[in-house]
Amino acid sequence: MQGRMITTVTELGSAPVFRKEFSLSSGDVSRATLRISSLGVHEARINGKPVGPDVLSPGWTSYEHRLRYVTHDVTALLGESNTLTVLVGNGWYRGRLGFMGGRAFYGDRLGVIAALEIDYADGSTQVIATDETWSADNSDVIADDLYHGQTIDARQRTELRTWHLRTRELDFDTSLLTPYIGPVVTRHEAIAPVSVSASPSGRTLVDFGQNLVGWVRFTVTGPAGSEIRIRHAEVLEDGELGTRPLRDAQATDRFILSGGSDFFEPTLTFHGFRYAEVSGWPADVPLSLEAVVVHSDLRRTGDFACSDELLNQLHRNVVWSTRGNFLDLPTDCPQRNERLGWTGDLAVFAPTAAYLFDTSAFLADWLADLAAEQSAADGLVPFVIPDILKYQGSPPDFPDPDSTAFWSDAAVWVPWTLWQAYGDRTILERQYPSMVAHVRRVGTLLSPSGVWDGSFQFGDWLDPDAPADNPAKAKADPGVVATAAYHRSLLLVAATATLLGNTADADEFSALASRTRDAFHAAYVSADGVVHSDCTTAYTLAIEFDLLDPSLRETAGRRLAELVAASGYRVSTGFAGTPYILDALTRTGHLDAAYRLLTERECPSWLYPVTMGATTIWERWDSMLPDGSINPGEMTSFNHYALGAVADWMHRTVGGINALAPGYARVRIAPRPGGGLTWARAGLDTPHGRIEVSWRLAGDGSVAADVTLPEGVTGVLSLPGQPDREL
Repeated sequence: MQGRMITTVTELGSAPVFRKEFSLSSGDVSRATLRISSLGVHEARINGKPVGPDVLSPGWTSYEHRLRYVTHDVTALLGESNTLTVLVGNGWYRGRLGFMGGRAFYGDRLGVIAALEIDYADGSTQVIATDETWSADNSDVIADDLYHGQTIDARQRTELRTWHLRTRELDFDTSLLTPYIGPVVTRHEAIAPVSVSASPSGRTLVDFGQNLVGWVRFTVTGPAGSEIRIRHAEVLEDGELGTRPLRDAQATDRFILSGGSDFFEPTLTFHGFRYAEVSGWPADVPLSLEAVVVHSDLRRTGDFACSDELLNQLHRNVVWSTRGNFLDLPTDCPQRNERLGWTGDLAVFAPTAAYLFDTSAFLADWLADLAAEQSAADGLVPFVIPDILKYQGSPPDFPDPDSTAFWSDAAVWVPWTLWQAYGDRTILERQYPSMVAHVRRVGTLLSPSGVWDGSFQFGDWLDPDAPADNPAKAKADPGVVATAAYHRSLLLVAATATLLGNTADADEFSALASRTRDAFHAAYVSADGVVHSDCTTAYTLAIEFDLLDPSLRETAGRRLAELVAASGYRVSTGFAGTPYILDALTRTGHLDAAYRLLTERECPSWLYPVTMGATTIWERWDSMLPDGSINPGEMTSFNHYALGAVADWMHRTVGGINALAPGYARVRIAPRPGGGLTWARAGLDTPHGRIEVSWRLAGDGSVAADVTLPEGVTGVLSLPGQPDREL
């Protein structure tokens, strides 16, 4: 890019607007291309019109290693005389980040870098690039922060700006600039309120009927200088806005009126909310506003429905939590003072996400940051990507963190998931050094007995039996969880090495996987098949991560089913066990127990939040208690996708769509009815075309299925009580 990173000479009291006027230097324009990036988030306009549909660009990457730029075709926006303006807000670069306080971790000056290349029909080219000839001025955005919200003063809007402020060049390494791998963030649908009511204290509450991520926009006329304030939250408690889960995030937008007709849209922030509390609205003006849904521009690929409407709502909740948390990067939650790219959440959820949406480029972009952060940390995969915790220090209850099971395993599990989902080995080739670095680093952390039990672990995080203030205190021994996860990563890295032709690596990691399996048996499996901790997660991981021989697997499956029944078919697993327990039950012949666990409605269960009116997946099984009060723990969210990983089982076992080859080049259609379901259907857009399956129970209990496969895709149809059929 030919431009220079520029900033204002003096710090402004608002989000700065950079400006350049120019005229066309030749005749007809054949093409005009704008490449632009910023330190902070930007909005660019040519002659007052947006250059593209994106918002919050260039998003959040590991800025020390890579800064993305956006490319826009702006041919249609140019005239003889033109004005290019760029508004820059704090965003992730200079705004508040993390749950331990602090801001401006990457730098204290906002900046913009851009180059507009205009190609003319006569073969000439004109370049308008950022440099010190650009001017700047204040904007109508007098405060902006991702956590706290945005303040817009409509009185500051004027076409009579002096543009007297000079700019200067910032010291910036342009080699950090890189094009987007994944999609930009865009607006999606707008949602009208389902109700407007008064709270017990007399406050005006707007319910949009859906927990979403984005902002509220509206047009209003009122007295000059008066202020409308909109505060956001996901739930109500005692009829009032439930803001305690936000911790210290204000999640409040403020709008100061000009006295005329004002349109407001706070696009330099975002909120996770279903409810908005509105104050200061002009008394003589009808309340009229809408919520705008914002997330990365992902194409929906997979769907699912069945005869149980509660399961359908559960699935819709998974979809909405994916949308809300796939905003430029895969975050844990979109509402409180956190919104970080926790690796463990994605490690278990990636298969579900890859079915619901085309996440190939989106997650490849995030994995590029993971590899960069990991390389700078001597092979250690941080808890969050981008790694903001390295600037803040780890929380006090995370002593001397190093590689951590499930969380650091994202370096292996996510690329493998993308390979299985899309069949493009490029992702494995790109991420292979990162995958290898992870398992080799963990190899240095093993105890003399060969198990991974000597360093900090999250373990079976958020076990429902753990204390509310100590979510890591699970029933499953952390060493069992960590060693099982390491074994899985070794198997996947060995398979990747084989696929890529790295024979020596394949032999090395296969041998290490075998030794780890033996060590797991010696340390954690008794002769009669009892797995240490004797709890659901311990048996689940031993079964699903291939740590048991067939005879012991059958024994473990029986014990797992006993424990599930003893729990009253309520969930007894945490972060590690929950994504895999239904598969472990199904694999060992306990399909009925899997369905009973899935369809249980009492807390803790997947359907309990649905019965409580949830429209997204909760962080805790009991984020809201049965009496309607919010969980008293310091950490609770009503929009976390991790526990929604159960949808992967629903797609494969209820819907019946299973990949037999990467990218669904060959498939197994194997629906397994149960749980009182009478029909189900599933559809998936694959790289080869659309797969559709629908099945229905006949009066005699037999299953009739309709299957559509793309041309060139073969498969196996497996229905209960019938011989397998080649498709």
